[in-house]
Amino acid sequence: MTVITCIDDLKSLYRRRVPRMFYDYAESGSWSEQTFRENVSDYQKIHLRQRVAVDMEGRSTRTTMIGEDVAMPVALAPVGLTGMQCADGEIKAARAAERFGVPFTLSTMSICSIEDVAAHTTRPFWFQLYVMRDQDFVRRLVERARDAGCSALVLTLDLQILGQRHKDLKNGLSAPPKLTPSSVLDMMTKVRWGLGMLGTRRRFFGNIVGHAKGVTDASSLSSWTAEQFDPQLDWSKVERLRDMWGGKLILKGILDAEDARMAANVGADAIVVSNHGGRQLDGAICSIRALPSIVEAVGDKVEIHFDGGIRSGQDVLKAVAMGARGTYIGRAFVYGLGAMGEEGVTRALEIIHRELDTTMALCGRKRVSDLGRDVLLVPKGFSGDWE
Repeated sequence: MTVITCIDDLKSLYRRRVPRMFYDYAESGSWSEQTFRENVSDYQKIHLRQRVAVDMEGRSTRTTMIGEDVAMPVALAPVGLTGMQCADGEIKAARAAERFGVPFTLSTMSICSIEDVAAHTTRPFWFQLYVMRDQDFVRRLVERARDAGCSALVLTLDLQILGQRHKDLKNGLSAPPKLTPSSVLDMMTKVRWGLGMLGTRRRFFGNIVGHAKGVTDASSLSSWTAEQFDPQLDWSKVERLRDMWGGKLILKGILDAEDARMAANVGADAIVVSNHGGRQLDGAICSIRALPSIVEAVGDKVEIHFDGGIRSGQDVLKAVAMGARGTYIGRAFVYGLGAMGEEGVTRALEIIHRELDTTMALCGRKRVSDLGRDVLLVPKGFSGDWE
């Protein structure tokens, strides 16, 4: 029996239990994967200041994100195809997040629909929107999120054009998976996954099939998605979407201080410092290096959230100490979901929470609000000026 003590343990189990094309979808980046790797590795360059003889009784990781109470400064990030990592995956992840007391963000490219997730949860979740060329579809999607009681719209800005991900192309990634000799052979060895998929009707992109004009099956879906991401998305469209939504707005995909100022000026409630998990512009700066300049530029104007490479509670602490109000985990919860279903997502959250709490204690801090740059030892030039 595998003893699960850290996120890497969940990742190892996940790799054994999920078909290769979906493991590769989560565990890869674009082109050379430089940014994907640095998102994780650059945390190791930041060290922690250990403090002793400090009263640590009564610690708490509780805080708020966009005014919502959270058990720790962590939300589940929007991840496409989550329902192919595990049957009904978005529903299971949302329920685990609700029980734990952290936000869940549903992707536009989810397998379970907005309505599916709303029907199986009692706490409002967040909805992530990709802007498509079909403006009527986008309008209806926003209305569906509003009708489902979503408490925030997370507008992703960094996917107007899809970054090339070599593994997805080589694996023929699709939902449901295409039946080729190699994919069938691989799926036959993933019995737990296969039984789950046989027991659910949710195998297509639930927010799109039956909702987008002309999309009724897998073949029509493929041609529709290939041409639908809107390359004309600009700040004027962001403003129109803000007005259309009328609720709390989070803008995701900010890496540049000037873009952060623009995001604050359009009235966002929060921005997410993110490079899309290294899946878009390979060679872009890793998220943790980009964070300080954005905090300096707009930290007093808009709430700053952070996404990229988090695999532990210590990573969460470092991001918060560098100025983020909250963080997002994507791959870390997907590992748990693919490994153990809903229980695995809960386990991932428990691991990160325990690591965050223990690290706070050993750094001499009792509350999330006590975390600042003074708990870190950051190398010179880590987030300094670039030529």
